Amino acid sequence: MFSALYATGIAAQDATGWLQGRVIDDQRKPVEFANVFARKAGVGVMTDSTGFFRIQLPANDSLQVAISHASFEMRSFQIYLSPAETQTIEVSLRIRELADFVVEDYQMRTSPMEKIEIKSAKQLPMVRPGIEGLLTGAVGVVLRNEMSSAYSVRGGSYEENLIYVNDIEVYRPFLVRVGQQEGLSFPNVDMIGSVSFSAGGFEARYGDKLSSVLDIKYKKPTEVSGSASASLLGGSVHFEGASENRRFTHITGVRYMTNQYVLGSLDEQGDYRPWFVDLQTYLTYDISERLQVGFLGSYGQNNYNFVPQTRRTELGTLAETLRFTVFFEGEEQTRHETAFGALAFDYKVGKNSLIKLTGSFFSTVENEHFDILGRYRLEEIERDFGNDEFSEAARSRGVGGFLRHARNDLEAYVTSVSLKGFHEFPKHFFQWGVDYRHEQIFDRIDEWEMIDSAGFSVPHPPDSVGYVNPAVQPNHQIVLPYVLKSELTMQSNRIMAYLQDSWQRTLGNGAVFTANAGLRANYWDFNNQLVFSPRANFSYKPKWEKEINDTTVLVRDVVIKFATGLYQQPPFYRELRDFDGRLNPQIRAQKSIHFVLGTDINFRMMDRPFKFVGELYYKHLLDIIPYEVDNVRLRYYAENNATGYATGLDLKINGEFIKGIESWASISFMRTREDIKDDFFYRRYNASGEEIFSGFTADQVAVDSLRFEPGFIPRPTDQLINFNLFFQDEMPNWPQFKVHVSFLYGTGLPFGPPTQERYRDTLRTTSYRRVDIGFSYDLLMGIKSLQNSRFFGKLNTAWISLEIFNLFGANNVVNYLWIKDDSNRSYAIPNFLTGRLVNLKFVARF
Repeated sequence: MFSALYATGIAAQDATGWLQGRVIDDQRKPVEFANVFARKAGVGVMTDSTGFFRIQLPANDSLQVAISHASFEMRSFQIYLSPAETQTIEVSLRIRELADFVVEDYQMRTSPMEKIEIKSAKQLPMVRPGIEGLLTGAVGVVLRNEMSSAYSVRGGSYEENLIYVNDIEVYRPFLVRVGQQEGLSFPNVDMIGSVSFSAGGFEARYGDKLSSVLDIKYKKPTEVSGSASASLLGGSVHFEGASENRRFTHITGVRYMTNQYVLGSLDEQGDYRPWFVDLQTYLTYDISERLQVGFLGSYGQNNYNFVPQTRRTELGTLAETLRFTVFFEGEEQTRHETAFGALAFDYKVGKNSLIKLTGSFFSTVENEHFDILGRYRLEEIERDFGNDEFSEAARSRGVGGFLRHARNDLEAYVTSVSLKGFHEFPKHFFQWGVDYRHEQIFDRIDEWEMIDSAGFSVPHPPDSVGYVNPAVQPNHQIVLPYVLKSELTMQSNRIMAYLQDSWQRTLGNGAVFTANAGLRANYWDFNNQLVFSPRANFSYKPKWEKEINDTTVLVRDVVIKFATGLYQQPPFYRELRDFDGRLNPQIRAQKSIHFVLGTDINFRMMDRPFKFVGELYYKHLLDIIPYEVDNVRLRYYAENNATGYATGLDLKINGEFIKGIESWASISFMRTREDIKDDFFYRRYNASGEEIFSGFTADQVAVDSLRFEPGFIPRPTDQLINFNLFFQDEMPNWPQFKVHVSFLYGTGLPFGPPTQERYRDTLRTTSYRRVDIGFSYDLLMGIKSLQNSRFFGKLNTAWISLEIFNLFGANNVVNYLWIKDDSNRSYAIPNFLTGRLVNLKFVARF
C-alpha cells in the first residue's frame, strides 16, 4: 500500500551500485515491511506492499546483506557490486512459525481490525458449524448460547454488530425468538478465505452500527479442490476451481444441519423436527486486465417444527427443592426462507486506482405459527434422606395452565447499489464510497397468551356468581394478559457515503507512525435524519532492535494503537416497533463515542511464536433505545430515552503452547450501565413500617410509600468477567491423534420479571460454564495403507473426530419462565440450554 522507504545518510563512497528485488514467501506472495540491511555499510530499507526494495550500496566490496521479518526466518547472503551496477534478485523467506495466525499483514496490526484465522474452524468442537465459534478467540466477544449465532461485543446488543461478506452487509432473521429456531448463519466456513474483526474504533468505510464489524472475504481459488464433512448434526460439501488461465474462478458450497439430536437434551421433551439447508456460490471472471466481474448468490431454508409433550425442571437448594412439571398439547411451526444475490464489477483505473460497483438484493420470508396449551404444577420435593418418600412430591405449591397463540408473518426486501473507490498515492491510500439502499418490510403480528391459575383466568374478571337481578350482573369477559395484533408496512430509503485516508511516516528514530481518518454520513428518509460519524485511528511502532551475528533483527515487535470516533446507528425495523406493535417515526439514531487504547505484541516463548493483544476501552452512549432480552429475541422500547456507558479491559494471548499447534486464551472485564429517563418506582410500607413484598409480607395493606429513582442500572448485556480458552494438543510420538478443548466461562447477566420496568432487572443469572472436547484422528497419517487406496489416495486430508459437548453437564440458563403459586409468590423457572452430548464427525479434503 505504501511506497518503499529508501535509505538516507549513506556513507560517502567513490563508487556505488544498486541492489533491488522482491521478497516473497513460500507461496510467492509479497512480504511487506521486511528489513533489508547491510551492516557494514550501515544502511537498510523496508520492502513495500509488493515486496519490492531498492538500496544503494558501496561498490567494489563484498557485503553481507540480511533480510529479516518477525514472521519469517532470516536470510543472509554475500553481494558484490561493480560501480554503477544494478543487480536484481528475488528472495524467498520461509515461514518461521507453523501456525498461520502469526503470519499477519502489518497493515492489519496497525488498524483496529484483528485477523482471525479459520484454520481451526473444523477442529473446534461446537454445536453450531459456523464462523461464530471462532469469534470466541476475538477480544470483547461474548457468546452464551451454543444454539444461536447471536453474539454481543463490549456490552452491545446482537443488533449492533456489522457482518460483511465480500463487502456486502448480511442480515439475521427477524422473527427468531429462541436459539433452536435459528438454523444456519450466512457465512459458509468452507468458502471463506479471510476473516477480520474489530470490537470497536473501526474505520469509516464500515457501516453504521455501534459495536463491532466482522469482515469476511470468500476465496478466489487457484486450483481444483473441495471438501466434505458429515456428523450427527448434519454435513457440508464444497467444490472450488479455476480455469487454466485463471481468468475464471468458482467456489460453491452446500450445507445441511439438523439440531434434532441436540434438542433431545433439553428439559422440554417432544417431537423435534428441525432441518436447515443452504446453497451458496461465488463466481469471478476477468473480462480484461482491468475489468473483473463477480457474482455471489445464496438460497437457504430454515425449518423448525416442534410438538411439545412434557417438561420437568428442578430448581432451588438442598434445603428447599421445587419441581416444575408441564404437560403440553399443540404444535409450533417456524419457517425462514432467504435469497441473496450480488453482482460486482471491479475496474482498475490506471496503475494505482480501483473502482468497484456492486448491486445486491436480499429477501426473507418468515413465518412463526404456534398454538401451545400447557398445564403445569409446582411441587415441593422431599429432601429428608431418612424419609421413604425422598425425592417425591411433598406438597403442592400451585397449579395452572397457559395457552399461547401466534400467527406471525414477515417479508423483508433490501435492494442496494454501491460505488467505491480506492486510490494509492506515494504516501497515502485514499478510499471513498456511496451506497443507496431501499428497504421494504411487511409485518403481520397476531399473538396472544391466556393464563390460568388454579382454575381461574388471570387477570380475573368481576365474578357473576350470586347475582339475582340480571340487570346489575356484570359482563363476564375473559381478559387476556398479553395481546399483540398489528399489520405494518414500511418502505424507506437510505443514502450513505464515506471518505477516508491512510498514511504512514517513518520518524527520525526509526519508529513508524500510521494514521487513518475518515468521515461517514447516513441519511434515512423514514425519520428525515442526517447523521455524521467522524472516525480516526493511530498506531505507533517503535524500532527496538538488537545486533546478533553481524546482522540486525527485530527482537521486540510492538504496536501501540489508539482509536476514537462517533458511531451512530440509525434504527432498523426491530428498533422502531414498540411493545404494542406500533412504529415510532420520531425515533432517532443511537450514538456511541469510542475511545480504545491497545497494544499488539509479537514475541517468542519456548522458542515458539506468540501474540499478546490488550485493549482498554470506554464507550459513551447517547440517545439509547432500551430493550429487553428474551432468549435471543430483543424487544425494544422504541424510544431514545436513555444514556449510558460501557468500559472494560480485554486481554488475549495466542500461540504455539504445543509446538506447531495453535491455541488461544482471552479474558475480558466489563461494566455497562444505562440511565432511563423518567423511570421511577414506589416502595410501599404497611402500618408496622415493613416494606411490602407480594407473597411474602403478612400485612399487605399499604399505609405509606416512597418514590425512588434508580439512576444507572445494568444493561441486559452487563457481564463482569468473560473467559474463553481453546487449547489443542497431540500425543507424543503419535501426531495423528489430537485433542481439542474449548472452555467458556461468563459471570451472570441481569434479569427480572416480565414487565416493561427495566429497573426491576436486578437479579443475576447463574454463571455460564461450558467445556467441549474433541478427539481427532488423521486417517491418512495414521493408516499408511489408506494412501494407496482408490478413494483415500485421492484425498489431501481425512480425519474423524469424537466430540463431547458440555463435558461436565453444566446447567446453563438462557432465560426464565415466571409463574405464581397459591400465595401469589412469583418464581423464576430456569430454561436450561443443552446437556451433555456425544457427536461423531468425519472431514475430508481433496
